[in-house]
Amino acid sequence: MMSPFKRYLAEEIALDHVEGLISRREALRRLALLGLGLPAATALLSACGADGQAAVPSTPTASPSPSPTASPAGPSPLPTEAITFAGPEGATLRGAWAQAPNGKGAVLVIHENRGLNDHTRSVAGRLAASGYSALALDLLSREGGTESFSDTAQATAKLGEIPPERFVADMKAALDELAVRAPGTKLGMVGFCFGGGMTWLLLSNAEPRLAAAVPFYGPLPDGADFAGTRAAVLGVYAEQDDRVNATRDAARAALEKAGLTHEIVTFPGVGHAFFNDTGQRYNAQAAAQAYQRVLDWFGTHLA
Repeated sequence: MMSPFKRYLAEEIALDHVEGLISRREALRRLALLGLGLPAATALLSACGADGQAAVPSTPTASPSPSPTASPAGPSPLPTEAITFAGPEGATLRGAWAQAPNGKGAVLVIHENRGLNDHTRSVAGRLAASGYSALALDLLSREGGTESFSDTAQATAKLGEIPPERFVADMKAALDELAVRAPGTKLGMVGFCFGGGMTWLLLSNAEPRLAAAVPFYGPLPDGADFAGTRAAVLGVYAEQDDRVNATRDAARAALEKAGLTHEIVTFPGVGHAFFNDTGQRYNAQAAAQAYQRVLDWFGTHLA
């Protein structure tokens, strides 16, 4: 039986096919890497609305290409520095660090399901340019880092094999590193897609150091309970993202039950991953508005 996060990854592959971003053949290949046999993979594609026809031609390692006119939301990013730091059980963790001059706070950034890439590093750099030192953690650190995978689908499959407890431990270690690198500042967190799910996951594991968190269209863990955290949470959703939106009401209810300061915002007319300027679902206007909402949130709860 698939874990909730592995199922989320599998459904994301199916959605990419349904929306014409990858071919049926490529979808089946990626699902096989996640451990789904042909009958189960075919059933999943059907359940997600695939018609059985190849959507678009795709090479085995192809990823969605950015629009040639795509302009990332926010300011020009400051440079990031590749760093390593101590993790749990003697592990060495990897990340990209962006130092903000006279930082107003420090933010942990969690990547999408392809691992730590240039897009996520850019987000960290943009946050630093906006006044918030940022650490983009590589959740594949213990496998040698995202760059050790020549095929992004294999990186996604590996993320699907890692138990949630390890993710939590590594994210807590990253907060330790943030506290050392940005002493005396409040700590925040932002994550996208899979990283949004990781943000919800850390919030549900009684992490008291977070003052603010912004999960972007991330899946809510089953039975999420936010008791033990004090973070102010801005949940970002996309109107045309029914799969993730199915847990939106549960997220709101859990936030209300925990008595946390929170806001749930749904951007109209856009789909999943609308913030990622390297993907085909990117929406520049919504992304710019979302980035400003993030800055406003951090300005209130981190600065």
